[in-house]
Order: sequence, then C-alpha cells, then structure tokens
Amino acid sequence: MDLELYRQKFRRRLPDSLDELRGPVSGVVEPPSTVIWSGLRAFDLASERQRMSLYRTVLAEGMRQDLCALLSRDVLVRLWPTLRMLVSATVRDVWEERFADLRDRADVPPARPPGRRHTRQGPAAA
Repeated sequence: MDLELYRQKFRRRLPDSLDELRGPVSGVVEPPSTVIWSGLRAFDLASERQRMSLYRTVLAEGMRQDLCALLSRDVLVRLWPTLRMLVSATVRDVWEERFADLRDRADVPPARPPGRRHTRQGPAAA
C-alpha cells in the first residue's frame, strides 16, 4: 500500500479538535466490536495497563466517532509521551501533525511501565 494513502486513512479519522474527545475517564469501557473484535473486550480505566491498551487500540482501529466517544482529551494528552511509542509511526505522525498539544509532548520522557505484581509461591515464599 502506498504510504501516503495509508497516512490519509488515519488523517480522515481525526477529530477537528482534541476537545471533541469526550470519552470516559473512569469506569469500565466496552468498545464496539468494530474497534475491538477479539481478546479483552472490557477495559477498566482504573488499571493503567488496560487504559493504555484501550487507547492504543482505539487510536489504531477506531473511526472518528469511536475516537470521540472512547478517548478523553485530557487522558490522551497525559498519556501521549508513552502512547506515542506504542502506536505505529503513521498513527503517531498524523496525530502530532494535526495537534500541537501532542507534538509539544513528544519530548517528554515516557512514564515507567506499570509494575507487575509478583506473588511468590512454594518454599521460596516462606
């Protein structure tokens, strides 16, 4: 596929303004099957990993109405330094080209990945 056509596919999906992103900031989100068609289907926004996974997937797969309904402007801007490393270069570039708020955060160091909880079992745990 021609790279410019691929980029245009993502540009057409972008909202005119980040202020159009009025998705939830808390609770459990269940995106439509047109966005998430396999795997985890409900995302608890209290979980950093699930929130990041939801945002990454919606940025890559969502249409304009999905972006506006599922993403929050403030959450997106706050997560952008990390998210920009998790999405494709094409997605990252079209969002940063359109929105100065995201472009301005490109040099902010990403957050440390959330730690995993390890539970020790067996004799070593005693």
